[in-house]
Amino acid sequence: MGILQGPEFYISKCVGRAIMDYKMLSEGDKIAVAVSGGKDSLTLLHVLNDRRKFVPIKYELLAVHVDMGYPCHHPKILSEYFKQMGVDYHIETIDILKGKSRKDISCFWCSWNRRKALFETANRFGCTKVALGHHRDDIIETTLLNLFFQGEISTMCPKQELFGGKITIIRPLAYVEEELIRKFVKTLEFPHHKCTCPNSVTSKRTQIEGIIRDLEKVCPDVKTNIFRSVKRIKTDYLL
Repeated sequence: MGILQGPEFYISKCVGRAIMDYKMLSEGDKIAVAVSGGKDSLTLLHVLNDRRKFVPIKYELLAVHVDMGYPCHHPKILSEYFKQMGVDYHIETIDILKGKSRKDISCFWCSWNRRKALFETANRFGCTKVALGHHRDDIIETTLLNLFFQGEISTMCPKQELFGGKITIIRPLAYVEEELIRKFVKTLEFPHHKCTCPNSVTSKRTQIEGIIRDLEKVCPDVKTNIFRSVKRIKTDYLL
C-alpha cells in the first residue's frame, strides 16, 4: 500500500472513505484526473494512482492538464512528471487570452473555459468520470462564498452527475484537510514551478480564508461545524 504511516496513509484513508460513502468508483471506470500542477491536484493523482495497487476495484487514469495559453512552463514540466509516474496523460491547449492580458481575465471566464476544455477532453478519450482536486477546506470555503456572495445555501458536491449522466464529477479529497496535503507534498518531489493567477490575492476565496482564520480564534471547530452543516440541513427551520 505504499507508505503505511504519515500524511499519505491518512490522505489515502480519507479518500477511500469518501469513495465508499459517495460510491464514486465502479469497476472498469476510466477517470480523467484534472491536474493543474498545484499541490492538490498532484496529490489527488498520486493517491489515486497508488490506490490502484491494492483496492479491489480496477480503474484507469488519464492525467489531463489544460494549458490555458499563458506564458508558463507547466505543460512541459508536468509531461515529464507524468512520464516518471508512469500514468497516461494528455495536455489540452486552449487560448484563453484571445488577445487580452491576464489582468483582463475574470475568475469566472478562466474557470468556465478550463472546465469546458476538461469535459470535452474527457469525453473525447472515453472517460466517464472527472476527478477534481477540491479538498475539505475548499468545500467549507465554497459554502461561505455561496452564502455571503450568492445568497444561497449550497456547496461543492463530492459526486455530481452532469450532461444527463454522461460525465460524473468526483472529488475524492472531499474529506482531506488542506494542512494534511501541505505536509504530504513535503515528503515528495512534486514539480515546483509556480504559475499563479494574477487575481489570487484579491479573490473572494482568499477573503473567505481570512474570515475563517479569524473565526478559528474564537471557535477552533468552526471549519468542522461548517462542513457538517451542509449534511445536517433542518428543512423545518428554513424559509
